[in-house]
Amino acid sequence: MARAPTVHRIALLFNANKIFDREIIAGIGEYLSSTRASWDLYLEEDFRCRLQGIERWQGHGIIAEYDDPATCEALARVRLPVVAIGGSYADESMYPQDRPYVATDNFKLVKLAYDHLIEAGLQNFAFFSLPEAGGNRWAQERERIFDGLMRRDGLQGHIYRGVETSAQSWDTAVEQLVEWVRGLPKPIGIIAVTDARARQLLQACQFAGIAVPEQVALIGIDNDPLARVLTRVPLSSVIQGTTEMGRTAAHLLHQMLHGAQFTNTRIMVPPAGINVLASSRHEVRNHPHVMQALHFIRQYACQGIKTEQVAHYVGISRSSLEWYFRRELGRSVHDEILRFKLDAAKRLLQAAGSNAADIAVTCGFTSVQYMHAVFKRELGCTPREYQEEFAAGADAARQPPQRPKKRSPSPLAGLSAPALAPSLDDGGNL
Repeated sequence: MARAPTVHRIALLFNANKIFDREIIAGIGEYLSSTRASWDLYLEEDFRCRLQGIERWQGHGIIAEYDDPATCEALARVRLPVVAIGGSYADESMYPQDRPYVATDNFKLVKLAYDHLIEAGLQNFAFFSLPEAGGNRWAQERERIFDGLMRRDGLQGHIYRGVETSAQSWDTAVEQLVEWVRGLPKPIGIIAVTDARARQLLQACQFAGIAVPEQVALIGIDNDPLARVLTRVPLSSVIQGTTEMGRTAAHLLHQMLHGAQFTNTRIMVPPAGINVLASSRHEVRNHPHVMQALHFIRQYACQGIKTEQVAHYVGISRSSLEWYFRRELGRSVHDEILRFKLDAAKRLLQAAGSNAADIAVTCGFTSVQYMHAVFKRELGCTPREYQEEFAAGADAARQPPQRPKKRSPSPLAGLSAPALAPSLDDGGNL
């Protein structure tokens, strides 16, 4: 009779409130689904309140987020197999000793965002970071990388850390952020250390009447779906290779549970690409009326605005605004409103289970029939056909990239435990 596989009890020490940690966990789940590993997973929504006494946990292995020094200290006494996950650092002392470490490549994350803003034709750059703290050392590393890129290119970069946001400090944080953005040279490209930080900056720009992306082109890091739905201007973001990190960490631990040793092994996982949306699509415009109009359209197109309302916001006649639009964009104000509504509808149709009638209302079309006619005229297909074509493509490639994506194979693919070499670059049960 065949022996049943050994069931290993594995603790996942992550903060499930963060998109970075959730996608790591998803990558671990993908690895388990594709192998014969039999694990019982111990997972808290936020492990930080469970660190005390973790060295006495009666399990078989741990995968943990190591960017917080408190985690490193608590797990230093653990004798179980542990795989650490976090960011990459220039300072070797920031890495845990005697632990395999899977890292997101911070240099490549910031460099990819910076290159994207350069490609948009921008010459001024800034970085919106987080206050200095032990738990934010990954943010300070990204800030340091940005500063290094500025010095390399002979530019003066602007860095702002702001304050930690809370209900008590929110008004003060917004006021200080608005003051900082207003004092920056325009137009400017800003890299936010996370999508959450980028969302705060978008709100500050809206409050201050600063046009995005005409005056401020903004890109975040994380590609967080929640940040996108909570902003009026769709947010561009660097896509981290987090699911690949989760798969890699699970593969390492799986082999360690069977005797493999990976002391001080480091594996850097590059970003997967950029999801380019409206917030960073900066185009040089010669006339401020066009910039103002585009800013208004991006915020309110899906609320059914008309050309007259756009002209009223800008403060000129409809005929004058139409003239400026045709001269600089080669299309009418109505065409621009319709183009933005169409893009919004396409994004919503890409979601599984989406309903065309609901989408028509959400995107400001007067009826589902009108949306149908616009799709046929502009794209040569119906909304349903577009949805089916996207779903068919998504089966072949889960997330169609907005820019060409170089996806290298897993650094562990096809390697047995002895062949794996370090890569040194730049509760409840489920």
